Amino acid sequence: MYARPLAFFLLSVLLLLAGSGLAWAQTLPAAGQVPVPTPAFPPTSSQPDTTSRRKIAVGPRTHIRVVTEAADQALLRRYRHRPSATDSLAAQREVRALVLALQADSYLTASADAMRWSRDTLRVQLYVGEKFRWARLRNGNLGDGLLTRAGFREKLYANKPFEPAEWTRLQQHILAEAENQGYPFATVRLDSVQLRGADIEGRVVLDRGRVVVFDSIQIVGKTKTRKQFLTKYLQIFPNQPYSQQRVEAAARLLRQLPYLQVRGEPEVRFAKGKARVYLFIDDRSSNQFDAIVGVLPNPNPGVGQKKLQITGDVTINLRNLSGGGKQIGLQWRKLDVSSQLFDAQYLHPNFFGTPLELGGSFNLYKQSNAFLTLRPRLQVTYPTARAGRITFFTERRSSRLLSDSTFRLRTVLPDTIDSEYNSYGLEYNWNSLDDLFFPRRGRLASGLAAVGTKRISKNADLNDTLYQRLPLRSTQITLGLRVEQYLPVGKNGVVLARLRGESLVNERLFLNDMFRLGGLATLRGFNEYAFYASSYGIGTIEFRQFTGGDTFVFVFADQAYLRRDLDNDQTSDTPTGLGAGLSFRTGAGLFQFVYSVGRSQDQPFSLSTSKIHFGITSRF
Repeated sequence: MYARPLAFFLLSVLLLLAGSGLAWAQTLPAAGQVPVPTPAFPPTSSQPDTTSRRKIAVGPRTHIRVVTEAADQALLRRYRHRPSATDSLAAQREVRALVLALQADSYLTASADAMRWSRDTLRVQLYVGEKFRWARLRNGNLGDGLLTRAGFREKLYANKPFEPAEWTRLQQHILAEAENQGYPFATVRLDSVQLRGADIEGRVVLDRGRVVVFDSIQIVGKTKTRKQFLTKYLQIFPNQPYSQQRVEAAARLLRQLPYLQVRGEPEVRFAKGKARVYLFIDDRSSNQFDAIVGVLPNPNPGVGQKKLQITGDVTINLRNLSGGGKQIGLQWRKLDVSSQLFDAQYLHPNFFGTPLELGGSFNLYKQSNAFLTLRPRLQVTYPTARAGRITFFTERRSSRLLSDSTFRLRTVLPDTIDSEYNSYGLEYNWNSLDDLFFPRRGRLASGLAAVGTKRISKNADLNDTLYQRLPLRSTQITLGLRVEQYLPVGKNGVVLARLRGESLVNERLFLNDMFRLGGLATLRGFNEYAFYASSYGIGTIEFRQFTGGDTFVFVFADQAYLRRDLDNDQTSDTPTGLGAGLSFRTGAGLFQFVYSVGRSQDQPFSLSTSKIHFGITSRF
């Protein structure tokens, strides 16, 4: 009964194994191509249609009965299929899925030989056949290094089941290695095939084809970005062996540049053994000038001071200077009457012609009349398409107390101290956002770890005996984490879920060592830098409803956990911030308005303590 089908499939297997490199992927039965005969239409009822206009009668389900040889019944129980389907077409699909599952598990000659209807039952005569296996798969003409990178081991193909999907994966891995070594037209095939019953033996052979090298990069679009910079940034150099991996990585690397708009995937044109890569990019308005003004209530107005205080935030970012990818950033913030912050950053890509980015930053923070902290930092970043951005950095944090006439009268150390912290660390960033400025889907993740030596300096205005039990030299560890997920909701809605946190680990911490939280950038609903914390975590949920490319309204909730570990003050708090806002484009730039209210141990929800932030972000 099964002689002719079995002979047909065995012949197909032989042709399949001796064919081209992608033979299995091309000739395996796809949906609609499994050898399943088309059954006659199921018997129809002769009863008249009594369907009501208000109620639609649900028809009876089609039962599926699979019949096979007695020896294969135990095997068939492992392949669970639905015993019934909603209609005859769904029943056929169920049978087809069962046959495909058998073939994928090395039963290459499995087929549904006959399908017959009997009222509401589909009877299927299923043939399972033998399970094919590898007797041996040997290396033909491939180098050991290429096969190792492709994941090939001879022991993995000795007396093992022959699974078409696994063989296809091996072919794809070998082809991927060849494509990245200058052979984009390579093919993989099975040579010297021998079939002994259900045992298959052969050699894997790679036909490399003509070697191809890169010709050049061509830019299609309106951009001032120089071709020389993109050549080094993407590592696509003329006369270097063609690499498909670098071509595929080009679009992902370009999307990490905030000053470029990628209009499409790169295209490659081959001619005379050379490959020319076309990039479809345009310049994007990314140079930034921000001026934000905050109106906050003064919680403790002194004599002659107003009940309201004005804060400010001015940011300047200049990107892609002279088309070479260089970036400069400056920020000044006035947090209250006597506290200020200043940040400066510089980024130099393609350092000495390498893909490395050299960067430096400087931070100055003055807290009223209490202390002054300086933080210079030097870093080297290696941007990759698959593994994200890896940064190595060194940082020096120096904090000095400002003179205070009460220091000489103190009998205990103050909560702030003169100290220096020299650290070395590693930072990792991963970005799959569809847009760096107004993302609607994707994920952003970053992590940081640093370790260094903290040295405490004795202040001349303090009594020397106060330092007797204080460790003047210790090891300090800094940890940080940030994860953001953007999920599209409906037509123009976006949900932002964010978690961020940092932690300091040291045997003795002071206030000027700690993180400062609060305000528009960290914890909305509170004054800027209202909280000191040695460890914190902030979770944010925010919904944005877009009415244009960069116009949206939003509501948000920030929930934080803060911990402060001082020698005489070990406390924790769980502040909450709620609010709403809007952002829209004007002739002068992007206008943003945020209204928020916060609750903590020292501040209840109250309209009198609410915060209003508004400002203009101008990009040019």
